[in-house]
Formats: sequence, structure tokens, C-alpha cells
Amino acid sequence: MKKAVLIIAPVDFRDEEFLEPKDILEKAGVQVTVASTKPGPAKGRFGATAKAETGLKDISVAQYDAFVFVGGSGASVYFDDPQAHRIAQDAVKQCKLLAAICVSPVTLARAGVLRGVRATVFPDDSAELTKHGAVYTAKPIEIDGNIITGAGPQAARQFGQAIAAHLSATA
Repeated sequence: MKKAVLIIAPVDFRDEEFLEPKDILEKAGVQVTVASTKPGPAKGRFGATAKAETGLKDISVAQYDAFVFVGGSGASVYFDDPQAHRIAQDAVKQCKLLAAICVSPVTLARAGVLRGVRATVFPDDSAELTKHGAVYTAKPIEIDGNIITGAGPQAARQFGQAIAAHLSATA
């Protein structure tokens, strides 16, 4: 069974960017773990609630197949977070699936893993990607090797489907 970690902000994660991919992955038979800054309750921008089972510092990249950074205004907490950067960098080094949606591709860009990679992000943050060497495409979803990025909540379902398809293709 494939295992994925969905990384959410403790406050103001984007509800549909968490709930839709989570639902799609679980229906595809993927074991989903929810992570945040620390274990405990988390609250979405529009009232969704989630329970983070683990904190970022306790994530061992070797134990999972995919790492998904969920967006929302609260996701900026990870932009310069050393643990988030470690996870992104280790996922790339270990050829794991790395995904981010909405503002979260900024975390990947600042971690240095998007240099030369085709990526998308919430349009307001496109300069952050190009500043760190990404090839910004402005598409709703962008897939470049083992990195999948999404532009925002309108792409949440397609984002989740792309992650599930990638995991099933590498089964």
C-alpha cells in the first residue's frame, strides 16, 4: 500500500485543497497521514477541521511515497521552515513524489527543489517561483517528473487525481 503525507497549516489551510486530494487518495487505496507544525487539531479557512497525526520534525521521508503541501494563507508558515525544506529536499533526493498547491509551491521554491522545474502556483506568487529558478507555466496543474504543482483551489480535484495517478503508475 502506498503512503502519502498531507502537510497542512495549523490554521487557515485551504479546505478543498486538503479534503479533495485526501478523499481521492484514500479512495485509490493510499494510506494518508496528516502532518502539521505539531500533532493536534488544525482548522481550515472555511471551517474544515483536521487532526494532524504528526509534526514535520518527526517525518521520515524514507517511510512514505508522497509528500503533499496543502495551500491556503496559513501555508506561508512553511515558506522558510527548515523541516519543510528538509522534507522537500529529501523527497527529491530519494525520488519520492513531491506535490504542492496554491501558495505552497513557494515552500518548494525556497527549499531549492524547483530550479529548472516546470511548476505552477497561485498567480500572485509566480515571482517567487521564477526568483528561485522555476519555470513558471501558469497552468492549473503542472507535472514535471516526480513534482506536481497546482495553482489553487479550482485545481484541487485535478491535483488529487494527478497525485493518485502518479502513485498508481509507480506501484
